[in-house]
Amino acid sequence: MFSFLKKIFSKQPLSETSEDLMKKFLIVGLGNIGPKYKNTRHNIGFKILDALAKEENISFETEKLGDISKFKHKGRTITLLKPNTYMNLSGKAVKYWLTKEKISIENLLIITDDINLSFGTIRVKGKGSSGGHNGLKDIEAQLNTSAYPRFRFGVGADFHKGRQVDYVLGEWNSEEEAAMPERLDKGTQLIKSFISGGLANTMNTFNGK
Repeated sequence: MFSFLKKIFSKQPLSETSEDLMKKFLIVGLGNIGPKYKNTRHNIGFKILDALAKEENISFETEKLGDISKFKHKGRTITLLKPNTYMNLSGKAVKYWLTKEKISIENLLIITDDINLSFGTIRVKGKGSSGGHNGLKDIEAQLNTSAYPRFRFGVGADFHKGRQVDYVLGEWNSEEEAAMPERLDKGTQLIKSFISGGLANTMNTFNGK
């Protein structure tokens, strides 16, 4: 992790101090591009970032390896990223934008779906395994570490054996759709807490909520 940070800091312009860099954040929502995936469980990362962008009255522009949007929050600069590499190659986009924007790995937050949590349950951690999630696997491989903050959003596991892919690539049911606005609001609050209050405070405030 420290070698990665050293690489970033070694490229900083003389006018940008380490204190400036600690005020920069990369928030990544995982998902798959294309209309057929838009409202699927696997795309909850995209959905939460779209809700945050709407709240901040900002829009996404397609740039290298993803759709990008930026805004300021309490003196901090936030880059939102929706990778366009498809889920299994998410790490390539994450690594590129971390390096390009000179953002430390502690200020990275990955938003992803989790079948091991009941619908809408939130869990934030500073490190951990991929849990079999292909997007997280690729991020870990590209960054060469599993020590990066992640925000897991529970999608439940209401599927028969062997039907996991169909389930996560399936659309939300009517009950989930009805509960979604409140859950999305909670997700945007969590992101802003991470940015302004830090990982530990965010974990204490939001985990299990």
